[in-house]
Amino acid sequence: MIRTVRNAARLEGTVTLPGDKSISQRAVLLNSIATGGAHVSNLCHGDDRASILSCMGGLGISITPHSNCAHTGADECFLVEGRGPDGLSEPGAVLDAGNSGTTARLITGLLAAQPFFSVVTGDESLRARPMDRIVTPLTEMGARILGRDGNSYAPLAIRGGELSGISFDQPVASAQVKSSVIIAGI
Repeated sequence: MIRTVRNAARLEGTVTLPGDKSISQRAVLLNSIATGGAHVSNLCHGDDRASILSCMGGLGISITPHSNCAHTGADECFLVEGRGPDGLSEPGAVLDAGNSGTTARLITGLLAAQPFFSVVTGDESLRARPMDRIVTPLTEMGARILGRDGNSYAPLAIRGGELSGISFDQPVASAQVKSSVIIAGI
């Protein structure tokens, strides 16, 4: 069944999804650039969650864990205080995505449109993974991104700013690349 919502002044509700790392990272990031507080529960556990929470905290987002979330009934919940798409702060230190390629790629898409300088890195394994799959379309959109080995590997130095829409055909299907470009476009 298809439902169409038009001219909604506000969207409010509860959605319960599996505690999967990809969904968890996108939930934290998207609620960080929304306006207002969001109670997010059922986040994945482990290093990937720690990476996205740390990177968003480095961009000035307040994310507060608490237990027994009355809003969702979950045992563990995070209050993400969204500051809007223009509310992020220039980080005072390098953003460390640890071993999370998803965090590095999504954060890079987010930073591509921000009017400040930032650097994203990760552990030795992440620094060996190709980042040119996101650097190429983000650069075509107008971001200035420098990295090792011809801008292919982290650490990535990003000078974000005004971006323009592009037509981009992914040579290889990738949810991380698609999400990075979509987040930059937001």
